[in-house]
Amino acid sequence: MTRVWRWNRPVTVREVLEDLRDDRSIAYTTVMTVMDNLHQKGWLRRGQEGRAYRYEPVSTRAAYSAALMNEAWASSDNAAAALVEFFGRMTPEQLDAVRDALRVVQLNDVHVDAPERAPRESH
Repeated sequence: MTRVWRWNRPVTVREVLEDLRDDRSIAYTTVMTVMDNLHQKGWLRRGQEGRAYRYEPVSTRAAYSAALMNEAWASSDNAAAALVEFFGRMTPEQLDAVRDALRVVQLNDVHVDAPERAPRESH
């Protein structure tokens, strides 16, 4: 996915292969299989161009990262504890990025598919 995002346009298996070969030896069929698997999983879309396919990401790298983090968090049996552990492992720069992101979300009043919450009862 990193290589496809880096191109920032639809790419062929051959283009990704040549890009990867700058770093290591890898077979065409390996790259083709991985890209086909990513297509089957819904991470890449493809369109035919002659005898080849051109692949492009379905989402941005940021959206992909967010989905992975959400999936990991959702698998926890104690979401609050998982968040405390996660934030506790962050660098000061990462914590600053979290604070900045929360400010943006609060300023824009963005709620992405968030279920409405019932008001808390006071005790």
